[in-house]
Amino acid sequence: MNAPTALSQLTPAIALREVPDALIEALKARFGDNCSTALAVRTQHGRDESSFDAPPPAAVVFAETTQDVADAVKLASEHSVPVIPFGVGSSLEGHLLAVQGGISIDVSRMNRVLSVNAEDLTVTVEPGVTRKQLNEEIKSTGLFFPIDPGADASIGGMTATRASGTNAVRYGTMRENVLALEVVTASGEVIRTGTRAKKSSAGYDLTRLIVGSEGTLGVVTEITLRLYPLPEAVSAAICSFPSIEAAVRTTIEIIQLGVPIARVELIDVNTVRMVNNYSKLALREEPMLLMEFHGSPAGVKEQAETVQELASGHGGKAFEWASTPEERTRLWTARHNSYFAAVQSRPGCRVISTDTCVPISRLADCLLESVAEADASGIPYFLVGHVGDGNFHFGYLLDPNAPEERVTAEKLNHALVSRALALEGTCTGEHGVGLHKMQFLVDEAGVGAIDMMRTIKRALDPKNIMNPGKIFSL
Repeated sequence: MNAPTALSQLTPAIALREVPDALIEALKARFGDNCSTALAVRTQHGRDESSFDAPPPAAVVFAETTQDVADAVKLASEHSVPVIPFGVGSSLEGHLLAVQGGISIDVSRMNRVLSVNAEDLTVTVEPGVTRKQLNEEIKSTGLFFPIDPGADASIGGMTATRASGTNAVRYGTMRENVLALEVVTASGEVIRTGTRAKKSSAGYDLTRLIVGSEGTLGVVTEITLRLYPLPEAVSAAICSFPSIEAAVRTTIEIIQLGVPIARVELIDVNTVRMVNNYSKLALREEPMLLMEFHGSPAGVKEQAETVQELASGHGGKAFEWASTPEERTRLWTARHNSYFAAVQSRPGCRVISTDTCVPISRLADCLLESVAEADASGIPYFLVGHVGDGNFHFGYLLDPNAPEERVTAEKLNHALVSRALALEGTCTGEHGVGLHKMQFLVDEAGVGAIDMMRTIKRALDPKNIMNPGKIFSL
């Protein structure tokens, strides 16, 4: 891969397709006030948390039912106009940008928990349900949904990007936890994939095809998920280390010894400092692991003692335990607010976020070289990582009025991804490809695999209307 040298290479390709007045009139006739062409509404639906900009969509349809989605897609298909699904707008890779124009379908009003089957440990929801809403509505059952990407993302968006987050080291990602889907295809047909059964050998695995497809193959309108019993005991701890390497080596040993830790998060000294300022905490300003243990009281105690012993062998100190829900919430809220803490540390900045993931045995090699490069660049950054599964995030904080900083950050990102791929890792562990990682996907998967993806895309979406311009080019 070649690092970009011109700002023009760092912006998305804009190739707007015509949105005829006849389509807008038809949408307004069908949806009334639930179709908006107001600039403020369109602008809101043409932005996510990425550092990219593009023109807003031509209209926004607020869908309230699967039939609404199907009707909107059918009308768009008749006019060969792009369709972009919208949840809460928390994606990080330009997924929501209307780079080829079109209409946005907002599913945030489709926010019902349709059925809870506690005996089978499953739940079925509409795509606009957020992860916090879901866990609030099912807490009386003694169950919870563990996928936790940090932001209060919608379940539909998490499905589309194959999200994971802090609990993935124990509970897996959306790939492992989505059992079945209802999807509106590019023609406006409604199909179902999968069942509530725990396993199946029936035909192609269409559920896994849709999970992670980033809205390029259809609009998800219903999701059936796995649930898990709330653990009998939960304990969280923080531990400071003399260096990032010491924290990473501790993590590697925890995983390789098979300790069933639920969460293990790395926070570098820059992030600790930002979080202290933002959340009014007094954490030791050193590299830190934030950990959580789930299980029986005896099991949690045993896990914690094992981890404390391993950490001590690498210079870990200042263990601080948090056993009450209030104390755990305080720690995890600070971790989840690290992005906002970083943005506040440099007012007006834009963020380029990375999310490479490597085999756990190669984590130290990848992370330490990348930290050295970031330190040498002079670009302000923060570093957090779901290091229990080899995934970590640099957030480069850029002055939007200093284009040279964007170029430097992209060079750092290219070097990081190149390193991760050389270590048999991936360019994206959980954020998805979107616009930012399209070339990296070619480097990772190879031309033949991308051609196969294109063949699937053309077969299922011959007019290329489902979130076009994302993942790969046609």
